[in-house]
Amino acid sequence: MPDKTDRTIPTDLPSNLPAISPEQLTHLLSNPQIMSMFYERAKNMMWSMVQYKELQMLYSCALKEIQTKFEILDTEFKLEYNRNPIASISTRLKRTESVMDKLERKGLPFNLTTVEENIHDMAGIRVICSYIDDIYLIADALLRQDDITLIQRKDYIETPKENGYRSLHLIVEVPVFLTNHKRQMKVEVQIRTIAMDFWASLEHQMKYKQAIPDEEAIIQELRDCASVIRETDERMLAIRRRIEAASDAPSEEEVLLDKLARLDIPVQ
Repeated sequence: MPDKTDRTIPTDLPSNLPAISPEQLTHLLSNPQIMSMFYERAKNMMWSMVQYKELQMLYSCALKEIQTKFEILDTEFKLEYNRNPIASISTRLKRTESVMDKLERKGLPFNLTTVEENIHDMAGIRVICSYIDDIYLIADALLRQDDITLIQRKDYIETPKENGYRSLHLIVEVPVFLTNHKRQMKVEVQIRTIAMDFWASLEHQMKYKQAIPDEEAIIQELRDCASVIRETDERMLAIRRRIEAASDAPSEEEVLLDKLARLDIPVQ
């Protein structure tokens, strides 16, 4: 059985390594102890690469688990209530370069343990809803499931960030079942409305542009736009509720006929 203990993955080499001549290199390579050291270091690096790829696979599987849960909830609403609270779902695995940068900023080495313990957004899923109340509806439905553990909740809708950013963020753990065991894996869930996502996408693009003229004025404009979007979200929700309130409650026969009329709707 190969040794698969956690290993720190070397990410750089000293910049002040002395230059060596071909003769010195030949002498070094002929030394059995040095060659053994090189071999062990190379073997450790290769094992680290394999283990990191396996870890990425686990996070990818965790994303599939969470995505399926949201898709099931959306399908239930489509069949039961003839509407979809979820407009779209997207997933992503954090790039290795971003993981390394984040650990470096924290002063931590790059290995499997530090990734799992300190990078809570390694696997991310973004759920876009039509209305604000749908955000809390599907979040609560997810958290009621007995295999989901809430690790952290940040509600930037009730308390927006200073720049105007709004979204509900959850860090959850979900089990991934493998052949002989299961692993609890963390996933970051972001849930927001279409309007919130529109604002966040543009703000993200502009944030990484260099040498923006009138930067302070643009930042203020973004805050103003965030306020307008918040008001728009609230007004759209109020309109929907007014329409729903104006509709007469259907009778049992009408509910049955409506469900019968939708029997041929594809379940997918």
